[in-house]
Amino acid sequence: MALKITDGCISCGACEAECKNHAISEGENSYIIDPNKCTECIGYYDSPKCAEVCPVEAPKPDPDHTETRDQLLDKWRRLHPGEVPK
Repeated sequence: MALKITDGCISCGACEAECKNHAISEGENSYIIDPNKCTECIGYYDSPKCAEVCPVEAPKPDPDHTETRDQLLDKWRRLHPGEVPK
């Protein structure tokens, strides 16, 4: 399932630098996650780095974008053709 950034976001930007899929960007009032690019770091890491570095725990699972681990890995492969997942 893709992640989303909740209203608790303090716009510190720590999450954006951690996203290897470039799914996180600065929004009008807080940072936002593009669900079409978010793989919960599947393909790179075992857990979502944005959630790990966020000082206020703003990234949370997005119930509107439920995906299995295999679906997230397929999305990662589409985003990074030719690369081998870790």
